[in-house]
Amino acid sequence: MKLTDFKALTFDCYGTLIDWESGMIEGLKPLTRRVGKNLSRNEILEAHARHESSQQLQTPAKNYRDLLPIVYKRLAEEWGVAVNWGECVAYGRTVKDWPAFSDSAGALQYLKTHYKIVILSNVDNESFAGSNEKLQVGFDAIYTAEDCGSYKPSDRNFEYMIKKLKTLGIQKHEVLHTAESMFHDHGPANKHGLASCWIYRRYDQAGFGATMDPGQMPKYDFRFNSMADLAKAHQEDLRKQS
Repeated sequence: MKLTDFKALTFDCYGTLIDWESGMIEGLKPLTRRVGKNLSRNEILEAHARHESSQQLQTPAKNYRDLLPIVYKRLAEEWGVAVNWGECVAYGRTVKDWPAFSDSAGALQYLKTHYKIVILSNVDNESFAGSNEKLQVGFDAIYTAEDCGSYKPSDRNFEYMIKKLKTLGIQKHEVLHTAESMFHDHGPANKHGLASCWIYRRYDQAGFGATMDPGQMPKYDFRFNSMADLAKAHQEDLRKQS
């Protein structure tokens, strides 16, 4: 199997292209500064993952910008901090401010010259629009949790994507699903028969950060530590073929 075997790259966005963990840490500072104990970065991210995943299961049709305020409220309760609803809502509006990884835009611009590039993301369309400006590329299709009415790792999201890709002339065997999260992306990609590429952004950190532990690790077909490494590997495949 080679990178050049595929017609489309489908991307998770947050954690893969957008540095959501840094965005979360910054957005949660009004809360974490008031916690009566020192919380490590991973303690904050893992608590966020627990409450986010639970709320996504509970209210799968709720837009991400409206779900994050509930996560903020649950975190405040867990950490014993009093907050008002306006503060919770403000956190839900921080997604547009979360930074892109430094290599994302350049790698995407290169890859778009060789593939259809598609987003499958656990956010709402308004929040993603702010992130898309940072990614500086026009995607061929954007499928959000708002569009699907559910959140990854739900089967609904992957079934929706596979069905809609067919309208673009792209069959499942022509897709390489490209993502950081084992829980949200690689597990369901395995289940739905999609080849996958792990962008292992957390290669130098312990644990799973802002995503849930997937339990048994899913399989993947390629692994790179950055989007830049993926682009370089594609260039190398092209050189070998010339």
